[in-house]
Amino acid sequence: MKRNKPMLIAVISLVLLAILQNALGFFDVIGAGKEGNVLLALKDYIPMYALAFGGFLLYILPKKLSLLTFSLLLVGFLSFSAFLFLNAQFTWNISLSPSIDTAFFILRWVMLGFIVFYGFVKKTLTFWILVALLVGISIGHDFPFFGQSLQIFSQIFLKLIKVIIAPLLFATLVYGIAGHSDIKQVGRMGWKSLLYFEVVTTFALFIGLAAINISKAGVGIKQADAVVHDIPKVEPQTAKEVILHIFPDSIAKSMAGGDVLQIVIFSVLFGIALIMVPMAQRKPLISFTESLSETMFKFTNIVMYFAPIGVGAAMAYTVGHMGLGVLVNLFHLLITLYIALIVFLLVVLLPIALIVKLPIRRFIQAIAEPVSIAFATTSSEAALPRAMEAMVSIGVPRKIVAFVMPTGYSFNLDGTTLYLALASIFVAQAANIHLSFGHQLVIVFTLMLTSKGVAGVPRASLVILLGTAASFGLPTWPIFIILGIDELMDMARTSVNVIGNCLASVVVAKWEGEFDPNSVEAKEIEI
Repeated sequence: MKRNKPMLIAVISLVLLAILQNALGFFDVIGAGKEGNVLLALKDYIPMYALAFGGFLLYILPKKLSLLTFSLLLVGFLSFSAFLFLNAQFTWNISLSPSIDTAFFILRWVMLGFIVFYGFVKKTLTFWILVALLVGISIGHDFPFFGQSLQIFSQIFLKLIKVIIAPLLFATLVYGIAGHSDIKQVGRMGWKSLLYFEVVTTFALFIGLAAINISKAGVGIKQADAVVHDIPKVEPQTAKEVILHIFPDSIAKSMAGGDVLQIVIFSVLFGIALIMVPMAQRKPLISFTESLSETMFKFTNIVMYFAPIGVGAAMAYTVGHMGLGVLVNLFHLLITLYIALIVFLLVVLLPIALIVKLPIRRFIQAIAEPVSIAFATTSSEAALPRAMEAMVSIGVPRKIVAFVMPTGYSFNLDGTTLYLALASIFVAQAANIHLSFGHQLVIVFTLMLTSKGVAGVPRASLVILLGTAASFGLPTWPIFIILGIDELMDMARTSVNVIGNCLASVVVAKWEGEFDPNSVEAKEIEI
């Protein structure tokens, strides 16, 4: 491996920090909940030393030897994990000595050290976010109490992202409409976007229905399996309430509440009104919105430096308070959703990308970072600023990105729509209620309407599901079972939401004949 001075400095700093924290009894915090007279175990303080050792090996070993060492560590870790899983599943009752368990614990953290310090070689924000995901999972698994206490960092990151949304949407939409576009083009983008959204989400509905009817994940579940959780009581929404919610009664209230669709409606109308104003009065506002738009994208770049910490903290909290064991208990339902989402990506979104002749590899590289953020935070809104910037970087005009993506966050929730179709039928299966295909369609199309506007709120789809269950007379106790793994399901469906909306912006740009990877806007952005 090429000598990397920052890597060496980081390794030394980590060792010194580990020694200092150990000396000051810092890990008493991690071991909180133990009896005061219990001595700290090796596992309470070894991870930081193991991380540093992994980084040191990466620093001193040649490239090929370091790759071989990491491969051996990975094979060892995966083999040990597979053995533990099979031992538990098939009740082999093979006991291992504590020393073996500790050895593989250290091995895992040394392997993480390789990955963490390779970031000093790779030097990309996307890689650091993926590193943070892995470290966050390990912290949450090994030190659940400490992992849960890190939630504050993920909350800080989400707050910093949310403060960007309203001014960014307003500035980019108004400037896109009044500065470069005309009323006719806004109308064209509107009907093309809505047509595309409805076609794609309909495919998502049917894939979700097919998946749950094939897997029958809810069949055989008893009410005793449900664990009572604290979830909000909701009333079913009427069609009138759904429609009225689209339109803002106060733009300040909409911006404060982060209601994306209401902000879009106001900004579009404001931009159209600005077109009608004489040029002398229009020019100052156009210049202001252009400047504000550029500033908010730079603001986004600054906030993204905090993304690895926010993402890692979010994963540590999720694993810390749920544990990895929940995957085994509810594996059938979870795997049904993940397979259905993968089928949707391969059968629906990939063919669309090929039809519009999208450069797939470049598209994947561009969306890797926002999708990683969406996966960890379970919020599409958290990924929105970076996703918009990523689409501009591959050639989608900013005016189209600014219109299509925020609108898609309310009308093109591919992953959420698929999940809601699957979850609603799961509830009926668990309650042993037979639903005809026609009845199933009525339920899922109702869900498609009532789910508009939930993209910015983590796990808000659960609230929608409760309201729909109340509307159709379905019991709520199966929803308590879903809640046990809802965060893990939310990660996948939110990621698909982001991918779907990124692709939608490309489709509309191609449809308008304005997709240009060599545009000035694209070259100005580095992803």
